[in-house]
Amino acid sequence: MDLTIHTTVLPHDDPDASLAFYRDTLGFEVRSDVGQGKMRWITVGPAADPGTSILLAPPAADPGITEDERRTIAEMMAKGTYGWILLATRDLDGTFEKVQARDAEVVQEPTEQPYGIRDCAFRDPAGNLIRIQELR
Repeated sequence: MDLTIHTTVLPHDDPDASLAFYRDTLGFEVRSDVGQGKMRWITVGPAADPGTSILLAPPAADPGITEDERRTIAEMMAKGTYGWILLATRDLDGTFEKVQARDAEVVQEPTEQPYGIRDCAFRDPAGNLIRIQELR
């Protein structure tokens, strides 16, 4: 098989705030923005890697989700335990400073982890955990 990662999905509960975070704070390009109001599907990704995207999607849009499941998802998003993604950079300190300067919620400053990775962490406006690892 010849597989690549094309798109991963993260939930949003405020499409405008999520768009601003991924476009303006992280510097991703907007590839598509469809829908209206809170029912928007926004695709973003790094300009240098047009084959890899993040789809920011309303989690309650799935018609197969029950009301109880919608409440659980909303509760998990509010606690920051529903969605997360790992990003990577060669300049962790510089990236951390730029993201922090945009008032992103800092979860962890750049840290050498005991398992050999140096990384930091933020939360996006929907509560998703964004870990940024340093490429060595």
